[in-house]
Amino acid sequence: MFSNPVVLITGALSGIGRAAAFAFARDKARVVVSGRRAKEGRTLAAELIALGAEALFIQADVRDEEDVRKLVNGTVERFGRLDIAVNSAGSEGESAPVVEQTLERYAAVFDTNVLGTLLAMKHELRAMSAQGGGSIVNISSTMGARGAANASLYAASKHAVEGLTKSAALEAAAFGVRVNAVAPGPVETAMLDRLTVNAERKAAFLAAVPLKRAGTPDEIADAILFVSSDKASFMTGEVLRVNGGRTAS
Repeated sequence: MFSNPVVLITGALSGIGRAAAFAFARDKARVVVSGRRAKEGRTLAAELIALGAEALFIQADVRDEEDVRKLVNGTVERFGRLDIAVNSAGSEGESAPVVEQTLERYAAVFDTNVLGTLLAMKHELRAMSAQGGGSIVNISSTMGARGAANASLYAASKHAVEGLTKSAALEAAAFGVRVNAVAPGPVETAMLDRLTVNAERKAAFLAAVPLKRAGTPDEIADAILFVSSDKASFMTGEVLRVNGGRTAS
């Protein structure tokens, strides 16, 4: 990995993004965490600093381009560069059949998952191309490679994230920037609990996973660290699926 890299993480206040922040901090990275909730963001930054990391919280909504511009600029102003970006901000939306979907539900999912990823990469690549290198990791999902009843918008948004990842990788290669995605399966987060509704449905859902369990946020964070690091230096435009075997067949 880069020596003491500067890492920017969107959607860092919970779940996978939060686990990634701690993983990078333990690896001696300088970490900028971002999200919409200022109090939680400042608390997270303080926790990372307590681990001995250089850390900073910048409040931003990835759906707002000016927020994203200020986020990337603020990172570079503070640390002088941007080595790694993890675009983890996401929303699962409301479960519903296709015939019940609405424009409002579409916007709620796509504005965060797709537009947010696009805007983040736009400004991250602007900084990284100027410095001649960097690594971007987008967060997809098992649903980026398959469909699911009552989850059409979420699945479509993650298919889009993977398309954005591959397209950006082809453009960024000329500047020495790698762009990849990590696609988790079911992970023990609040999102999984919301999707499965209750303990019985959750147990049935996890029974279909070949490894018979959910992953942990730390396991996904480990995959993110690998993909972003020099250990994956010949890897770009790829999607690393970390899902307990869900897409093996």
